[in-house]
Amino acid sequence: MKVADILRIKGDTVQTALSWNTVAEAATRLAGPPAIGALVVCDDGKREHVDGIVSERDMVRRLATDGADLLNLTVGDVMTRHVITCAPEDSLTDVMTQMNRWRHRHLPVVDHGRLCGMISIGDVVKQRLAEMSTETGVLRDIYLASH
Repeated sequence: MKVADILRIKGDTVQTALSWNTVAEAATRLAGPPAIGALVVCDDGKREHVDGIVSERDMVRRLATDGADLLNLTVGDVMTRHVITCAPEDSLTDVMTQMNRWRHRHLPVVDHGRLCGMISIGDVVKQRLAEMSTETGVLRDIYLASH
Protein backbone atom coordinates (compact mmCIF):
# COMPACT_ATOMS: atom_id res chain seq x y z
CA MET A 1 0.00 0.00 0.00
CA LYS A 2 1.24 3.47 -0.90
CA VAL A 3 0.59 7.02 0.31
CA ALA A 4 -1.24 7.66 -2.98
CA ASP A 5 -3.78 4.97 -1.99
CA ILE A 6 -4.62 6.88 1.19
CA LEU A 7 -4.98 10.13 -0.76
CA ARG A 8 -7.35 8.43 -3.21
CA ILE A 9 -9.57 7.53 -0.25
CA LYS A 10 -9.37 10.72 1.82
CA GLY A 11 -8.74 13.26 -0.91
CA ASP A 12 -5.97 15.74 -1.49
CA THR A 13 -7.37 18.71 0.40
CA VAL A 14 -4.72 20.35 2.58
CA GLN A 15 -5.36 23.20 4.97
CA THR A 16 -2.58 25.77 4.73
CA ALA A 17 -1.49 28.92 6.51
CA LEU A 18 0.85 31.80 5.81
CA SER A 19 3.78 32.44 8.11
CA TRP A 20 2.54 35.95 8.85
CA ASN A 21 -0.90 34.74 10.03
CA THR A 22 -1.35 35.07 13.77
CA VAL A 23 -1.41 32.02 15.99
CA ALA A 24 -4.98 33.01 16.92
CA GLU A 25 -5.97 32.74 13.24
CA ALA A 26 -4.21 29.39 12.92
CA ALA A 27 -5.88 28.07 16.08
CA THR A 28 -9.29 29.01 14.68
CA ARG A 29 -8.48 27.12 11.46
CA LEU A 30 -7.34 24.05 13.44
CA ALA A 31 -10.55 24.08 15.48
CA GLY A 32 -12.51 23.77 12.24
CA PRO A 33 -14.77 22.70 10.89
CA PRO A 34 -13.26 20.38 10.01
CA ALA A 35 -11.14 19.97 13.14
CA ILE A 36 -7.58 19.18 12.12
CA GLY A 37 -4.23 18.75 13.86
CA ALA A 38 -1.83 20.72 11.66
CA LEU A 39 -1.56 23.36 8.96
CA VAL A 40 1.08 23.33 6.25
CA VAL A 41 2.76 26.71 5.83
CA CYS A 42 3.08 27.73 2.17
CA ASP A 43 3.98 31.39 1.77
CA ASP A 44 3.93 31.28 -2.03
CA GLY A 45 0.16 30.78 -2.01
CA LYS A 46 0.50 28.20 -4.80
CA ARG A 47 1.71 25.20 -2.78
CA GLU A 48 4.92 25.07 -4.79
CA HIS A 49 7.04 25.14 -1.64
CA VAL A 50 6.48 23.93 1.93
CA ASP A 51 7.89 26.54 4.30
CA GLY A 52 6.86 24.87 7.54
CA ILE A 53 4.16 23.12 9.48
CA VAL A 54 2.32 24.28 12.58
CA SER A 55 0.54 21.77 14.76
CA GLU A 56 -1.50 21.80 17.92
CA ARG A 57 1.59 20.44 19.66
CA ASP A 58 3.71 23.40 18.47
CA MET A 59 1.15 25.79 19.90
CA VAL A 60 0.82 24.02 23.24
CA ARG A 61 4.59 23.99 23.73
CA ARG A 62 4.77 27.74 23.08
CA LEU A 63 1.76 28.34 25.31
CA ALA A 64 3.81 26.91 28.18
CA THR A 65 6.46 29.61 27.70
CA ASP A 66 4.52 32.55 26.24
CA GLY A 67 1.12 32.23 27.90
CA ALA A 68 -1.65 34.34 26.41
CA ASP A 69 0.90 36.34 24.39
CA LEU A 70 1.08 33.27 22.15
CA LEU A 71 -2.08 34.36 20.34
CA ASN A 72 -0.35 37.51 19.08
CA LEU A 73 2.69 35.69 17.70
CA THR A 74 2.85 34.72 14.06
CA VAL A 75 2.70 31.21 12.67
CA GLY A 76 6.31 31.77 11.58
CA ASP A 77 7.29 32.24 15.23
CA VAL A 78 5.98 28.84 16.31
CA MET A 79 6.05 26.62 13.21
CA THR A 80 8.43 23.75 12.63
CA ARG A 81 10.71 24.83 9.81
CA HIS A 82 12.42 21.53 9.07
CA VAL A 83 9.47 19.64 7.62
CA ILE A 84 9.62 15.90 7.12
CA THR A 85 7.56 15.06 4.04
CA CYS A 86 6.63 11.97 2.09
CA ALA A 87 5.83 11.26 -1.54
CA PRO A 88 2.77 9.60 -3.10
CA GLU A 89 4.85 6.56 -4.09
CA ASP A 90 6.19 5.97 -0.54
CA SER A 91 5.03 2.79 1.15
CA LEU A 92 2.98 2.91 4.34
CA THR A 93 5.72 0.94 6.07
CA ASP A 94 8.26 3.67 5.24
CA VAL A 95 5.85 6.40 6.31
CA MET A 96 5.12 4.67 9.62
CA THR A 97 8.86 4.39 10.22
CA GLN A 98 9.34 8.11 9.54
CA MET A 99 6.43 9.13 11.75
CA ASN A 100 7.68 6.97 14.58
CA ARG A 101 11.32 8.00 14.24
CA TRP A 102 10.63 11.74 14.16
CA ARG A 103 7.51 11.61 16.42
CA HIS A 104 5.41 13.44 13.83
CA ARG A 105 1.68 12.92 13.61
CA HIS A 106 1.25 14.63 10.24
CA LEU A 107 3.28 14.41 7.03
CA PRO A 108 2.74 16.69 4.07
CA VAL A 109 2.76 14.77 0.80
CA VAL A 110 4.99 16.39 -1.80
CA ASP A 111 5.18 15.36 -5.45
CA HIS A 112 8.00 16.90 -7.50
CA GLY A 113 8.27 19.78 -5.03
CA ARG A 114 4.53 20.55 -4.97
CA LEU A 115 2.28 20.00 -1.95
CA CYS A 116 -0.38 17.48 -3.03
CA GLY A 117 -1.82 16.15 0.22
CA MET A 118 -1.42 15.48 3.92
CA ILE A 119 -1.58 12.24 5.84
CA SER A 120 -1.92 11.72 9.55
CA ILE A 121 -0.96 8.85 11.80
CA GLY A 122 -4.70 8.17 12.06
CA ASP A 123 -4.93 7.74 8.27
CA VAL A 124 -2.02 5.30 8.31
CA VAL A 125 -3.37 3.26 11.23
CA LYS A 126 -6.85 3.12 9.66
CA GLN A 127 -5.41 1.83 6.38
CA ARG A 128 -3.16 -0.68 8.12
CA LEU A 129 -6.10 -2.03 10.15
CA ALA A 130 -8.11 -2.46 6.94
CA GLU A 131 -5.18 -4.36 5.38
CA MET A 132 -4.87 -6.60 8.43
CA SER A 133 -8.59 -7.35 8.37
CA THR A 134 -8.37 -8.36 4.71
CA GLU A 135 -5.29 -10.50 5.37
CA THR A 136 -7.05 -12.21 8.29
CA GLY A 137 -10.07 -12.97 6.13
CA VAL A 138 -7.93 -14.45 3.36
CA LEU A 139 -5.99 -16.63 5.80
CA ARG A 140 -9.23 -17.80 7.44
CA ASP A 141 -10.68 -18.70 4.01
CA ILE A 142 -7.51 -20.61 3.07
CA TYR A 143 -7.59 -22.49 6.36
CA LEU A 144 -11.27 -23.37 6.02
CA ALA A 145 -10.84 -24.44 2.39
CA SER A 146 -8.02 -26.81 3.32
CA HIS A 147 -9.96 -28.57 6.10
